[in-house]
Amino acid sequence: MLRFSSMPIPSMPIREQLAAYVQQALSDSEASGDLPAAGSVDIVIDKSKGDENGDFGTNAALRLARTMQLAPIEIAEKIAAAIADHPEIERAWAAAPGFVNIQLSEKWLQAQVTVVRDAGADFGSVDKGHGETVQVEFVSVNPTGPLHVGHARGAVIGSGIANVFEAAGYDVTREYYVNDGGNQMRVYNDTLYARYMQAAGHEVALPEGAYEGEYLVEYAKTLLEREGDRFTKMDRTDAIAEMAALSVKDTVDMIREDVALLGIEYDVWFSELAMLNSGKFDQTIRYLEDRGQIVDRDGARWLSGDGEGEDGDNVVIRSGGGGPTYFGGDIAYHHDKFAERHFDRVINVWGADHHGHVARLKAAVGALGLDPERLTIILNQMVSFKEGEETVRFSKRKGVMVTLRELVGEVGSDACRYIFMSRSPDAQMEFDIELAASQSMDNPVYYVQYAHARISSILRNADEQEVEWEEADLSLLTHPAELELIKRIIELPDVIVSSVERVEATQLPYYAYELARSFTGFYEQCRVLSEDPDDLPVSRARLQLVDAARYALARTLSLMGMSAPEKM
Repeated sequence: MLRFSSMPIPSMPIREQLAAYVQQALSDSEASGDLPAAGSVDIVIDKSKGDENGDFGTNAALRLARTMQLAPIEIAEKIAAAIADHPEIERAWAAAPGFVNIQLSEKWLQAQVTVVRDAGADFGSVDKGHGETVQVEFVSVNPTGPLHVGHARGAVIGSGIANVFEAAGYDVTREYYVNDGGNQMRVYNDTLYARYMQAAGHEVALPEGAYEGEYLVEYAKTLLEREGDRFTKMDRTDAIAEMAALSVKDTVDMIREDVALLGIEYDVWFSELAMLNSGKFDQTIRYLEDRGQIVDRDGARWLSGDGEGEDGDNVVIRSGGGGPTYFGGDIAYHHDKFAERHFDRVINVWGADHHGHVARLKAAVGALGLDPERLTIILNQMVSFKEGEETVRFSKRKGVMVTLRELVGEVGSDACRYIFMSRSPDAQMEFDIELAASQSMDNPVYYVQYAHARISSILRNADEQEVEWEEADLSLLTHPAELELIKRIIELPDVIVSSVERVEATQLPYYAYELARSFTGFYEQCRVLSEDPDDLPVSRARLQLVDAARYALARTLSLMGMSAPEKM
């Protein structure tokens, strides 16, 4: 039986492979004199629209026409002729005004079923990163209470980015920056002390700018119950310091539990306070001083904005002994990322309220003598909720905020991850609660996971019927629905590469949905298990195709941080 096991496993995604063939065709044609020198050009391979245009196409000839001073169609014809003999390609042809259309080989497509199954749970992985180190920092909110839905969206976005970079061959570190130093924490700690004293029956006024909200009142009562009234008998400064340490530990533990509900684990929890106490902040300021980047004015210390892409100077140490600013601490933190821990690249996922901080942090990285292009900052926008026809404030905490735990408890982790990941981070989104929680084919989360469950059911039925399908003649996979499913399966490596290039995981849910749809179309048109013994060879081939679809869909769900249910 033909399994094409002797055919080589492709070393790169199909679009990259086709682009490499086009690039080689241009180089060879230039070397032979068939085409003039083109210079440097990026070859873009796009999916074709309409079966008559093949599977893929490129407009390289149109882009080269001016440089080569030839008609685009003439260039396209030479490219098409040069790439037609590659094993992946059934046919390549020029189309007016200068496109090159490419149809994939049916034999090669059939062979990809074996390639996918041989790759197994690693299918889709590519070696684009070559071990380059990437730190993805996400969520990183002050340890002042539970995570809300805005943080949930940032957590999903950040973990999705980390997952695709890892699948693309990067050495990824997932990090949470614990903002337990600075002025905001001072106000929080002063508020906590006041609430604790009030809970203990003492008349203590709240500090200026005190933290509002029911959470801190309840937490102060918890501290009183757990620790007793011992802090009422201590010096205020000592009491606040000890309570602050307890609060940070409790809150970080709670945040760990919150993100775990979304299936997220961090490699590093980095303490801002520990960094400040270690002297790293002072070292960073001295380093900037030596580079002539620090300006003293009005009793404060400023990072110079001259020549660094930021208008004006920015305070890094407040006047009057006020200590480091939030911006100052961030500079030291990023100096630690790049200069101390030597990450090749850093990706920060922040809330939209940090938009004013992006340009100046990039400028600060430049002031440190580092390439600002090594830092990528993703801003995720706000979330609103829809229940039926009504936009709602979905909250059980007196309208103060919507917590991550409330949302996950209402619709589940998988729905949260799929829906948050399905919109670009820079787009505001409306979360449809009823749709997310529904078990219907209108719910894309349910639709995708149901496809995996159906695949698992087919394979279980084959085992129960004792159908042997490890050996199969894959050349029998000729039905259009079969070939369409294979084409969809092999898109996953390209999706991973594209996700890394765009620094977002938004394409994953769309790929998962389209893969599920292609499988459903195949399932409806092609009977997998037949009682007719004469159909057994086709059943074996189709079972291998189903198995390949299982690997592709399960890997995609895994990259999205979702479960791949075998029964629903």
